Formats: sequence, structure tokens, C-alpha cells
Amino acid sequence: MTIERFGATQFRGVDQTVVGPDLKVGDTAPDFEAVATDWTAIRVLVATPGMVRVLAALPSLETSVCDRETRRFNEEASRLSEDVRIFAISTDLPYTQDRWCGAAGIDRVKTLSDHMATEFGVRYGCLIKEKRILRRAVFVVGRDDRIVYADYMKAMGDEPKYAEVLEVVRRAL
Repeated sequence: MTIERFGATQFRGVDQTVVGPDLKVGDTAPDFEAVATDWTAIRVLVATPGMVRVLAALPSLETSVCDRETRRFNEEASRLSEDVRIFAISTDLPYTQDRWCGAAGIDRVKTLSDHMATEFGVRYGCLIKEKRILRRAVFVVGRDDRIVYADYMKAMGDEPKYAEVLEVVRRAL
């Protein structure tokens, strides 16, 4: 049975229905399949064993806040260990993600599309039912596949607490 929660987030000031549960620190991170810019399917946690993973859920790379967030994480990634992987996940089509990454010079963050099955969105409590996009959230998954940080933004325009996320990443190494 899939959980649906009305009012868990807002889109342009209007309450929306979120599909899936909110995850919290200590939970085992659910694995999920998403699609890379070349349309290959990736089981993200299985593909990155023993690493610290940042999973940034975004409504669309084509928005100013998502653009700013992904660029910031890309910049920060250069100062992190090789044992850290940062993923920006949206329901944008892989074509759009590939074009946007090329234009933005994104080379350290891996963009993934949740367009096909919205598996990430449902398992991480990020899918907005009415719009079929993801609400903004950030998760840090430790080497042991446990969530060590989870933050859901109430409104679509809210940005993550970057310093807090990066501090958790460094402690998880």
C-alpha cells in the first residue's frame, strides 16, 4: 500500500499530495533504479557500495533554484573525498539533463532521471502526485546504506542547508 500525504509540501503556495513516506536518520536507505543521461538504468546504492552518497531530489534542473543547487553541489564535490558520490535526481527526461549538464559544465554531480517509474520519488517520499515531479529534499546515505541525514524542504523554492549537508558528509567518511 502506497502512502499519500496531502499538504506535506507546497507548489507555488498551494498544498500538494506527496506519495511515499518521509525517511529519517537511522532508516535503511531504500535502493532504487533511475536512468542516466545515456538512458542506462542504474541501481544507485548497489552501484556505489561502501561510499557516502548525497541524494538531492529536485523538481527540475530547468528552474533557478535547482540550477543553483546543482551547481553548488558540483563545486563542493571537488573538495570532497573520492569516496563521496553526489546525485541530483529529478523527473526531467535524460535528454534534458544531458543538455543542461553540458551547458552548465556539471562534471562532478551525476544527474539521474526518475521519469520512467518514479521509484526514487515514491521510496523516498518525494513524488508530488499532482505535478509528477519531485519535491526538494536532500539525503546523505552512509557507507553502511543507512540514512545519516534527511531534510525535506517545505516549499519548492527553499534551498538545502549546504554547510550542514557537507558537514554530515565529512563525518560519514
